[in-house]
Amino acid sequence: MPEASSAASLPVEEEPDDWDKRIYSTGCATENTKLNDCFFEKKDWRLCKNEMEEFKSCWKKQKNNERTGAKDA
Repeated sequence: MPEASSAASLPVEEEPDDWDKRIYSTGCATENTKLNDCFFEKKDWRLCKNEMEEFKSCWKKQKNNERTGAKDA
């Protein structure tokens, strides 16, 4: 007899929180996700240089430094 699925096992669609909204507004959400995934996987930012460069390039292309008042370090 098949088991009844519980509501807890169903995927939950979440509304974007304030953090997600800010990331989406940068135009670099995909690059941000790749960078975070790399760090989660490798546990060392130094191994994610390509992903960091892609994110930085996107950030500059979207003119987020001007919009946010960020400074290039």
